[in-house]
Amino acid sequence: MNPWESFLTAEDRAVVARGRFGRRMGFGQRAALIVIDAQKYMVGEAGLDAEWPSSCGDVGRQAVREIATLVAAAQAATVPCFFSRFELNADGSDIGIYGRKRDLLQSPHWCLAGSVGAELVPQIRPVAGDVVFVKKKPSGFHGTPLLGYLVERHIDTVVVVGGATSNCIRATVFDSSSYNFRTIVPQEAVFDRIPISHAISLFDMDRQFADVVSVQETLDYFAGSGTAAKRKTGE
Repeated sequence: MNPWESFLTAEDRAVVARGRFGRRMGFGQRAALIVIDAQKYMVGEAGLDAEWPSSCGDVGRQAVREIATLVAAAQAATVPCFFSRFELNADGSDIGIYGRKRDLLQSPHWCLAGSVGAELVPQIRPVAGDVVFVKKKPSGFHGTPLLGYLVERHIDTVVVVGGATSNCIRATVFDSSSYNFRTIVPQEAVFDRIPISHAISLFDMDRQFADVVSVQETLDYFAGSGTAAKRKTGE
């Protein structure tokens, strides 16, 4: 059952059917895995979430386990992996309009540059050939080199994982679709602080901009159809 099913009325389903939304685009020939903000401040620590002001709690930690599985599978298949880290200067000089919606939190457990909170979670281990970059806005594309890397590698399919579903995942997915990449969201590998935000964001993405699929379907794609060999030879 999809996370959004319980929120849709019969009228909602009729609108989707009438508009013929939600067709499958499927995976393409050459994929990249984009890991959005899998950082310590996003998932906190079990039993200590009160000390991590932006922690998504247990749902985030469960998603991290799925993300780690996907990262390992992608690396084994030589699928290009990109890891974003959201971080802000401690003086707030780069917070921009975000500072009009939320306070700058002076905590080492938030996303301040150089703090423990801004680090990638230890379960996620970039290897040689992977790319880690900093972003300052929700989308992994905005003001970053990500698009250029994808173009150079002839990527046609972008698999987006991480958090939070209603913020940075959603923004990255919309930009990916706008750049005409096939966009895939493995639903167990994205997470949010608020369940309804998570569910409706998945619905909105699946309805029009991405395929929301299972982690297993993504693992099968990474492993199958000779895709790894194609990526190794650059075919």
